Amino acid sequence: MTSTSMPPGLTRFNSLAEPAARAVLLEVCASTAWAGRLLAARPCTAAGDLYAASDAAVAGLTAEDLDEALAGHPPIGHPRTGDPASAREQRGMAGAAEELKAEMLELNLAYQEKFGHVFLICATGKTGEQMRDAARERIGNAPEQEREIVRTELGMINRVRLARLLDTA
Repeated sequence: MTSTSMPPGLTRFNSLAEPAARAVLLEVCASTAWAGRLLAARPCTAAGDLYAASDAAVAGLTAEDLDEALAGHPPIGHPRTGDPASAREQRGMAGAAEELKAEMLELNLAYQEKFGHVFLICATGKTGEQMRDAARERIGNAPEQEREIVRTELGMINRVRLARLLDTA
């Protein structure tokens, strides 16, 4: 690829009508503020431009915007039925032992009770044990510290999902 060519998925994304582009973005991240900021950044001339716009949008999310984004994520160990992205991202829990799945469910519930939202981790490439260990560690965080970790994890998830979008011809 030359420096002047764009990934086919980026060309396609740039050419989508706004309602269709918004729908695609809301599949990546449920925050309407995030999606609006990425729409405003179009057209992007390189994948890096889209990732940078995403990072800036995540950094600028208010607490309410972040809550809206979190509401779009299922608990670890329970991917959304019929959602291939959710199943793919949480693949590390799919073959986990029943004891690990039960422990993750308990951690999810305790985490949600403490922080008021789903435990969010960029699960792509992580084993069930790594996700469990992260939940164990992070449940001891102060709410403000955890909120910033969640923001970072959301940014990583959005980048993974945007990369898949750009790889789509």
